[in-house]
Amino acid sequence: METGTLKREDQIARLTESGAVWDFLVVGGGATGLGVAVDAASRGHRVALVDRHDFCKGTSSRSTKLVHGGVRYLQQGNVSLVLEALRERGIMRENAPHLVRNLPFVVPNYEWWEAPFYGIGLRLYDLLAGRYGFGRSRNLTREQTLERIPTVETDGLRGGVIYYDGQFDDARLGINLMQTAIEHGACCVNYAGVVSLLKSSDGMVEGAVVRDYETGNEYSVPARAVINATGPFVDILRKMDEPEVPRMIRPSQGVHIVLEKRFLLRDSAITVPHTDDGRVLFAIPWLDRVVVGTTDTPVADVSDEPLPMKDEIDFLLEHAARYLAEDPSEDDILSVFAGIRPLVDAGEGSTASLSRDHTLHISRSGLVTITGGKWTTYRKMAEDTVDQAEAVAQVEPAPCVTKTLRIHGYAEPASALAPEESYGSDALELRNLTARRPELCRKLHPRLPVTAAQVIWAVRHEMARTVEDVLARRTRALLLDARAAREAAEPAAVLMAAELNRDQGWQEQQIREFSALAERYLPSGY
Repeated sequence: METGTLKREDQIARLTESGAVWDFLVVGGGATGLGVAVDAASRGHRVALVDRHDFCKGTSSRSTKLVHGGVRYLQQGNVSLVLEALRERGIMRENAPHLVRNLPFVVPNYEWWEAPFYGIGLRLYDLLAGRYGFGRSRNLTREQTLERIPTVETDGLRGGVIYYDGQFDDARLGINLMQTAIEHGACCVNYAGVVSLLKSSDGMVEGAVVRDYETGNEYSVPARAVINATGPFVDILRKMDEPEVPRMIRPSQGVHIVLEKRFLLRDSAITVPHTDDGRVLFAIPWLDRVVVGTTDTPVADVSDEPLPMKDEIDFLLEHAARYLAEDPSEDDILSVFAGIRPLVDAGEGSTASLSRDHTLHISRSGLVTITGGKWTTYRKMAEDTVDQAEAVAQVEPAPCVTKTLRIHGYAEPASALAPEESYGSDALELRNLTARRPELCRKLHPRLPVTAAQVIWAVRHEMARTVEDVLARRTRALLLDARAAREAAEPAAVLMAAELNRDQGWQEQQIREFSALAERYLPSGY
């Protein structure tokens, strides 16, 4: 039999239960907020999480898909951050092996000094990883380099250095964290946002007013502590608490382009250790595609759907052309996506030099804000946050258990990160669904690895509410091929309407909205 369904209506009922007081109300359903919900719930606390959009709608679904210690941070001398990230990288692989895998990276060498320089640095990287290492780095001959990355630029190639880091599917991990939190007693609701904070007579935060954006209803949700984990948007909630508070975030935009597999062919990534703007650039095999990124562009405002700038796309194409034998053009881009990094404003320097360490802040009224960091360190960020929030909420402290807590879907790793394998232990139930209804084996589109069964599964078990939820995050269709995803919107909407009991008007609106969104993921859409 199929496992029980996960219904948003049940989560709303729990959130708004009369007389209920939550220990923690977590605002924000990205990597950080979901990590906090898992940590707090697994300690035995009463936890509710809300997000005004879908889980991992923003930055947390638009990363470079890497679980890494940060080679660039080692170059900058931030050894403590690298140590923490390498440790957390290993913990992620142990707790979610169905989503995190080892990936070889090759640094091509074109100058005589690059082999010893990068070779020594990457051996230090291995040393810092210790027992959490993903593989030993070593120098490669020219022939070995070409065997690993046959599509690399050969003109002047001397050899390379190989090292190992991790790769994952960010949005899929986010969905699994949501499921894990609920399995440990948390309440998680998407499309429910905070419109105001509740305060006691002495000015202390004691909950929030939450609007259900599907119905328009508003509810008072009492909580002993409110945790602001809204990423690039943390200053909005902070200003609800204290209107004159100075900003904490200096946002930076990171853009990626997605190309066909032929630009890499083999299962090794390319690392460009120093771009024109001082960043590390990657070309990474991912879900039978190649992801090239990323940029670091300061932006004045944050947006739910940040638009890539033409010069950012040109920058990525130009640098990819330097290291690939076939120069990719704008016509080769299958999808382009942008995310906003919530960098903590230190008051000086470029965003490329701002710290990726996380920052925890508690206001005079008790609002707990956690921001900064990156996907790799989400678990440690959550642990630090709950440790402090327990004192704010005045609840009995409990030990953190997430170092060894298996994430929903836990299954032994497969040889490659294939679409079905990303479901982990749920893959068997997904196959059972298609065994009962063989017509659900059909693909939504010939260029996409997405079946009708995955749409049904996303609605029943992963709280998907819109076509975007399914095609952008429950599956990664929008990132893999934006044009094909746009054409898949109609069959997805038909399947979802039957599951959600929606009418023809809803279907047509969903198709229109997703088609407009897909345009923004194409180079011609900016």
